[in-house]
Amino acid sequence: MVKITQKPEWLRKKVFYTPTNQNIRNLLKSHDINTVCEEARCPNLSECYDHKTATFLIMGDICTRSCLYCSVESTSPSGIKESPLALPDPDEPDRIAQVVRNMGLDYVVITSVDRDDLSDGGADHFAKTLKAIHSIDPNIKIEVLTPDFKGDWDAITQVLLEKPDVFNHNVETVERVNPIVRKQGSYRLSLSILEGLKKTDPNRITKTGIMLGLGERDHELRQAFKDLRDVACDILTMGQYLQPTRRNYPVQSYIPEDQFNAYKEEALSLGIPVVHSSPFVRSSYKAFESYHQVMKLRN
Repeated sequence: MVKITQKPEWLRKKVFYTPTNQNIRNLLKSHDINTVCEEARCPNLSECYDHKTATFLIMGDICTRSCLYCSVESTSPSGIKESPLALPDPDEPDRIAQVVRNMGLDYVVITSVDRDDLSDGGADHFAKTLKAIHSIDPNIKIEVLTPDFKGDWDAITQVLLEKPDVFNHNVETVERVNPIVRKQGSYRLSLSILEGLKKTDPNRITKTGIMLGLGERDHELRQAFKDLRDVACDILTMGQYLQPTRRNYPVQSYIPEDQFNAYKEEALSLGIPVVHSSPFVRSSYKAFESYHQVMKLRN
């Protein structure tokens, strides 16, 4: 879309290889498992793999939406009509469960591409994946990071029936910027989903994420904090948006570390219980720690 601007020094993070993270790469490849770490070009990939963690991406690696900030391959409605996407692989849940066992994970994050071509948006496949993981160990904690399912509560309920420990759905940015970078999504719909999750179970842990550097203004971000507080969101993650490819939306500003800290303090003061705010924070970065922070506050 526009030439990628040069990142400041504090946003330079090197990719590194160790026997541990190479083993994780090989394990994922051998089981044909996608991760959002790879598809979204996450800057924390080497670090997370080295700590034997990954965010599993289910239902393929082609999205039916075209959010301007995202590097995941996408297709249009006309493209789907001409070349329909494959149905979710029925063996994928069991393969993911096997990888979870091999990695020795006790906390798992499951996300997906948007699959608007499916009648339930892929909710059934989410549910089957959770069920497969719990079948190997019911004590494994699972966080889901879901699309909006177009607000279909029957679909959301399918996922909830498998009892995820954390339900994450990202608002992504402030309300004004949303239609610019996320035309097929809605800020208000995302808020209503977070609100509905709490209405069905006030004890459910809800989570969301916001990218900074997309052109948001301070007062708009403050309003987003208030909106999230009003829907009783438990965990907020904030990180610097980085333009992944030339076809993606350009970075509007690079936010210094001290400003991330100031935003964190403001969000906490407005009543959001757990906030992770730093340039390299991503939706599932240190997810296990976030979950435990909430549980500690509740206890």
